[in-house]
Amino acid sequence: MVNVGVHVVDKQGMTVYYNETMAIIDGLEQNHVIGKTIFQLYPSLTVETSTINLALKKGIETVEVMQTYVNMKGKHITTINSTYPLYEDGEIIGAVETAKDITRVVRMYDQTLELRKQLFDTKKKERISPSTAVYHFSDLIGDSTNFRHAIAIAKKAARTTSPVLIYGATGTGKELVAQSIHNASSRRPQPFIALNCAAVPKELMEGLMFGTTKGAFTGAVDKQGIFEQANGGTLFLDELNSLDLLLQAKLLRVLQDRKIRRIGGKTEKEMDVRIITAMNIPPEQALQQKVLRSDLYFRLNVLHIELPTLKERKADIPILVEHFIRKFNDTFMTNVKNISDDALQHLLQYDWPGNIRELSHAIERAFNIIDYHYETIEKDHLPTSVSERSHFPQVEGPTRFIATTANMSLPHLIEKFERDTIIRVFNECNRNISKTANALGVKRQALQYKLHKYQIRK
Repeated sequence: MVNVGVHVVDKQGMTVYYNETMAIIDGLEQNHVIGKTIFQLYPSLTVETSTINLALKKGIETVEVMQTYVNMKGKHITTINSTYPLYEDGEIIGAVETAKDITRVVRMYDQTLELRKQLFDTKKKERISPSTAVYHFSDLIGDSTNFRHAIAIAKKAARTTSPVLIYGATGTGKELVAQSIHNASSRRPQPFIALNCAAVPKELMEGLMFGTTKGAFTGAVDKQGIFEQANGGTLFLDELNSLDLLLQAKLLRVLQDRKIRRIGGKTEKEMDVRIITAMNIPPEQALQQKVLRSDLYFRLNVLHIELPTLKERKADIPILVEHFIRKFNDTFMTNVKNISDDALQHLLQYDWPGNIRELSHAIERAFNIIDYHYETIEKDHLPTSVSERSHFPQVEGPTRFIATTANMSLPHLIEKFERDTIIRVFNECNRNISKTANALGVKRQALQYKLHKYQIRK
């Protein structure tokens, strides 16, 4: 069965073909539809609003237009329709309409917008901040240089209202950074609204962003968009490169004029919204693939934040694991205290294509299968994707300084001495990480990082 509804009428508007998908969309029986006119089937339509009637009477083609109508059973339907007149010897003999059902999607977004509005209104009445941003910079964990550099820029961004563009692979925490910027800014008491551009059908996006006016299209009602709901606060647009190019042009105009106009509206409203955008592919790649307008990119890229992948900040894995252990102990009401050296080495050797989100899921998985009174996460508690795909290079024993070191730079000589010292003390302590850390006078976490850095396997 095709997933597109097809409805064909003759020149009098009588239904001559009506496929099963269209019957499912409309909630009607095929045998009850044949021979009936469009106005019998859809009593809410008029000669001006029916695209089939316009095709029959005026030969007007309609391509991918959203319609909301009521069928003969009183059911509200929202579809994306394309309607074409049918000709024979230059005369219109009928019309065909195809439809894609988006009723559930529209209802879901309408409910989301309405619930969000009610939440904001309630919080304002109770003098509570209407913001939905819950993360702060204190929640962003990591000591690696590249991560701290990104967060330093984000903290400076919180002092201004300039647009921010965040680039980072999926799972690196782009929305967490956006929320932290909002919560550290003067806009903290105002709304923070996040929208994933890839999750909304393009036919709905304009209305969702800018709102609609009654009569703008069949079934349209007066409704706020997310720009109006975010007024005074921050709007976070994730996966910007998935936004339709035409809407990118309209977004650029909003950024330049600081005004929005609802679909079908005749007046413009001034907006005070800070825009933070994010992409999971490099901006240069998005520009090259022509999925991002260059003028919009230059307008949004005032402050650029690039989040490193977990593979690029593996030194942070031990402290991230500690954080997730504390988090899931609260969630599962358990008393897990640590992770074994073997299991941690597997985490350090894994490449983490899903980044921090994948690490979080790996620790959560361990909590799901660990015995209730067990206090240590072992390798067997980790997902097989981690435990079986880790890369452990073979490590040679301690090497001695020989004549060839004369050609080495001072930093390389220092690293070589450090590596040899760690291997020697590690062996003397029977390859026990805690004892080795004590003997070297360093923290356990620092030693674990060095073991990973120099590829020293337990």
